[in-house]
Amino acid sequence: MTGSNAKIGFVGIGAMGTPMATNLAKSGYKLVAYDTDVKRTQALASTLEIEIADSLAAVGSMCGTVITMLPDGKIVRKAVCGEADSFKDCIAATLKPGAVMIDMSSSSPVGTRELGALLEKRGIKLIDAPVSNGVKGATAATLAIMVGGDAAVFAQMKPLFEKIGNQIFHAGPLGSGHAIKALNNYVSAAGLVAACEAVVAGKRFGLDPGVIVDILNASSGMNNTTKNKFKQHMLSGTYGAGFFTGLMAKDVRTALEVVKTTGTSSLLAEPCTDIWNKMEQDLGFTSDHTEMYRYVEGGSK
Repeated sequence: MTGSNAKIGFVGIGAMGTPMATNLAKSGYKLVAYDTDVKRTQALASTLEIEIADSLAAVGSMCGTVITMLPDGKIVRKAVCGEADSFKDCIAATLKPGAVMIDMSSSSPVGTRELGALLEKRGIKLIDAPVSNGVKGATAATLAIMVGGDAAVFAQMKPLFEKIGNQIFHAGPLGSGHAIKALNNYVSAAGLVAACEAVVAGKRFGLDPGVIVDILNASSGMNNTTKNKFKQHMLSGTYGAGFFTGLMAKDVRTALEVVKTTGTSSLLAEPCTDIWNKMEQDLGFTSDHTEMYRYVEGGSK
């Protein structure tokens, strides 16, 4: 099902899904796109040879492989299995046995394993393949893709992944991709908060914020935020990194779920989750996650 003559369903034509689907189409894959926002799919189809499905069930009936790129695992499960797992008006209702579902959303790894068990009963294979490196990486086809699931299915789908990413990892069994994606974003989120607090404290001590960032980047305090976000989106005041606070908060909550499920210490994970939950509550789901800088600077506790 991975050749250019096979039809690939792509459900979720959003900020990430649009460039990912575009790169697959440009690489020769025949795509069938679906999104609840019809204008998005129409805009995509206006520039590329992409079919538009009028329902989730239509996607399943037209394709042997279906990718979901949706906000969270609950939405994925409803799209795949229908309301209350009824298998009505959904993707899996019309997928044939042997078909492959690829969830590239940032979903709960526990929920992913539950979904995999449901689909297995219908002869449908599920792998999870969340991504990192944001819209910029999606556009440039330089995403890091972390895959969980059967090794043979991973090998089968790897040529597809290579059209949208340049760092492809088989993380382990089903759910492993979603687990490491959440844990990665937790590490990133914790580092972002630490960097914001350090820069604000240094600024109040009388240091130039730009100089602080330069020194951090030349020292052991360097992280993704200091390298790629501080001057570009925080000190500039643009706050336009393109990743919602609500999505970061969700990923950190998922990471905490993994931490607690495995009986691991949550000495930092719990307060970090509280910080992001509070920022989401105060600034709103759709605020940019780099607004943490002005949130800290404003004196939030």
